[in-house]
Amino acid sequence: MAFQKSAFSEKYGLKPNDQILAEEKHKELFEELVKKFKVEYHAGGSTQNSVKVAQWMIQRPHKAATFFGCIGKDKFGEILKKKAEEAHVDAHYYEQSEQPTGTCAACITSDNRSLVANLAAANCYKKEKHLDLEKNWKLVEKAKVYYIAGFFLTVSPEAVLKVAAQASANNKIFSLNLSAPFISQFYKEPMMKVMPYVDVLFGNEAEAATFAREQGFETEDIKEIARKTQALPKVNTKRQRIVVFTQGKDDTILATENEVTTFPVLVSDQSEIVDTNGAGDAFVGGFLSQLVYDRPVTECIRAGHYAASVIIKRSGCTFPEKPDFH
Repeated sequence: MAFQKSAFSEKYGLKPNDQILAEEKHKELFEELVKKFKVEYHAGGSTQNSVKVAQWMIQRPHKAATFFGCIGKDKFGEILKKKAEEAHVDAHYYEQSEQPTGTCAACITSDNRSLVANLAAANCYKKEKHLDLEKNWKLVEKAKVYYIAGFFLTVSPEAVLKVAAQASANNKIFSLNLSAPFISQFYKEPMMKVMPYVDVLFGNEAEAATFAREQGFETEDIKEIARKTQALPKVNTKRQRIVVFTQGKDDTILATENEVTTFPVLVSDQSEIVDTNGAGDAFVGGFLSQLVYDRPVTECIRAGHYAASVIIKRSGCTFPEKPDFH
């Protein structure tokens, strides 16, 4: 959904490359977008995007990736189910009637995007009605690598903690995304409860800067922020935490126990960039697709860069039939 920096962005208080939760004043934004702009609909959700990209990169077996989330019993919920099926993702949704399926307006100007999320059903996930069910928990126990976006800390921190503790106790990989600056700011307590379980932490430069301020790191240097974040207390000492910060077209930062390294992203011709929305999710999906095979972290980053470079040349977090990644 495209707009120029204008009366429209000012009216709704939208900033470039930001993610916010829809408030009362944004109710009209969704209607106005549909009336005034050529709108495209894509099945999304941050974690679901990453899971779809990981499955696309893996190709076979189908349903290597399992997804849990919450939807409404409505048209958009049916679309999500159909799209997950098409992407060969093993999706198990908690379906409820209190709220409609969540929506997110992605407003795009040149290579910037501003996201306004109306969580709706996504806010209604109930651990005891879904995660705790034996058939679902068995799927959790079977998994090797876990990934949850920080957004979910606003919904069910107890579900995040249950999965994180399970991963840690069984020496499996638990990964988390900082997801948006407001998470570190307003959901600091649940985030810091789960941080000791995090083996792989993802974020972008804006999220890293906010996280550092909230932690009192007293540095604005992104490499130093990555180093300090890597060194935060950790429960499972058999795995050292790694921290991965992306910076759009600038180098990706990797902090391990021993060093902080930078990796240049794949250069895209500016004219080929259609939509940067979903680039971060795609990076994570590419990264996870190699992580499940225990490939070196350098390979995981290369796959992440590849996936992001494909997604920014298309509208929404979509991809061709097969990856061209070797």
